[in-house]
Amino acid sequence: MNLSEYLINDIKPLPITSKIGELQLLFNQLTYSHIPIEDENHTYLGSFSENDAHCFESNKLIGDYKSALEDFFVRDSTMWLDVLEIFAKNSTNIMPVLNDKNDYLGYYELNDIISLFSESPFFSEAGGILVVEKGINDYSFSEISQIVESNDGKLLGAFVSKSNSDLAQVTLKIGNIGLSSLIHTFRRYSYNIISGHEEDGYIESLKERSDYLNKYLNM
Repeated sequence: MNLSEYLINDIKPLPITSKIGELQLLFNQLTYSHIPIEDENHTYLGSFSENDAHCFESNKLIGDYKSALEDFFVRDSTMWLDVLEIFAKNSTNIMPVLNDKNDYLGYYELNDIISLFSESPFFSEAGGILVVEKGINDYSFSEISQIVESNDGKLLGAFVSKSNSDLAQVTLKIGNIGLSSLIHTFRRYSYNIISGHEEDGYIESLKERSDYLNKYLNM
């Protein structure tokens, strides 16, 4: 997926020799969480956060607080999913973009990158959401794919949505099939089913069968 059409360059990095007051004024005019900063040679140094900018004296230079710069960026060749991850890790809504020579090219906006995610088959195609859980060393995406495909399902997307030292939860988007038979197969492979609606249906089915069995035994 080509991100070049989402590259914006209407904001140039602020020189490190600028005053904090200029940075504060810029934040008051914009809705970004960070502003890129460059040195005298127009080399990108990092980004200054709005929270930090409003904590410092307005008549001081940005260079006086160089240690507050946050050194995050992506390359123009970085894949969109990796870009989204770096956005999340740095709690920012603006992402500086550099080329392989470290030249500043512009920036991405968080909303633009999120829109790419929402247009992916995981969200745009019809299907069911299933969350499964298994031991952190026991699950594999190849096994999960095999389970889905053996039930004539179409795996539209999968990601690890939660993990700890013992367990991993994997969220699946599945098309072309109802989830009931798939849930039974996952259980045969020792996966716990975490997703709510289908799990409730399974438990309700067991309860109905148990009630029927009790009535039969009491006849």
